[in-house]
Amino acid sequence: MRRSGIYLLGSLVSGIVTVLALPLLCAPRFALLWADRHRDRAGRLLGTPPASRTDPTTRRALLWLPVNAVTGMALGLLALLCVGNVVVATIATPLWWAFTFEERPRLFIDIAVTGWTTALTLGPLQIVLLAALTFLGFPPIARAHARICLVVLSHSTAGELAERVAVLTRTRADVLDAHGAELRRIERDLHDGTQARLVSIAMRLAVARQVLSDDPRDEQFLGELLRDAHEGTEEAMTELRDVIRSVYPPILADRGLDGALTAVTTRCGVPTRLDIGDLGRVPAAVEAVVYFAVAESLTNAARHSGATTAGARVSRTADRLSVVVTDNGIGGADQRRGTGLAGIRRRVLALDGTITIDSPPGGPTTITMELPCGL
Repeated sequence: MRRSGIYLLGSLVSGIVTVLALPLLCAPRFALLWADRHRDRAGRLLGTPPASRTDPTTRRALLWLPVNAVTGMALGLLALLCVGNVVVATIATPLWWAFTFEERPRLFIDIAVTGWTTALTLGPLQIVLLAALTFLGFPPIARAHARICLVVLSHSTAGELAERVAVLTRTRADVLDAHGAELRRIERDLHDGTQARLVSIAMRLAVARQVLSDDPRDEQFLGELLRDAHEGTEEAMTELRDVIRSVYPPILADRGLDGALTAVTTRCGVPTRLDIGDLGRVPAAVEAVVYFAVAESLTNAARHSGATTAGARVSRTADRLSVVVTDNGIGGADQRRGTGLAGIRRRVLALDGTITIDSPPGGPTTITMELPCGL
């Protein structure tokens, strides 16, 4: 009870100070110091000091100023009135006669003590009632104020979760950007470095073969070696181009996602309708997944489904990119048959996306994908 009484009287003083020093306490630095002082004070009263400090953005600290002024002054004043009236009754009961007529002490707010009967009946009654209120009421009232303090100043579980989700969303967008930059770097290095050197080698070998064709000495032996080297270099360039396209298709860097998908649908063996909304800025990693997914899905439609028409729709809502590929073929698409659906699923899931394949026997087939594309 003593701790609760001191806490409530301290809250009264704190509320008064908050009102008088409000312009100073509105400064972020002082607001945080003032808020942390109350947070620690409330934690000590409850016996469970919170693990986290006040929100460093000062939003909660500034919110606590009016809350503290209202609750601290109201509850602190209630405590002061209880203690003060116990003191008044204690003094008035034996010493009522020492006061002049105009200054008679008053019990129960407005009952003047004019005789021993009033003093000996109402005086002890006021002391007992207010003492009971002090002993029984102060602790829960003080704890209620402390809990209000912690609710305002401490991070709630939901708040911490929301903050964590926001941080993960931002970091995921940063990772996607970094991944996209790395893909472009690899594509540029392979295209401008390794591939260029292989082209040069192939050209020199071709010239050497042509020159040696007029020299009969060792023509057959050297010619075979040069021919093998030339063919091997051509194969290496073909494989290198495939690697480049599998890492980050050059068409995406040249034309963007809109142009790349337009090229895919134009080359498709099935008449395909393409519908692309306003996508805004899309990370390169997501662009690559969408490109490969649409290309593979349309290839499957042309080769395996017997479809006569197909469609691809790409749209964006907030930070989610939606891709829907359809065809009117025979259906029955199954990723276990090695039609590329398993690869599409792996690419989508790698970026924390979702994919749904609806392909009943007899068709039609609808492949729906959703991918995160940053903030």
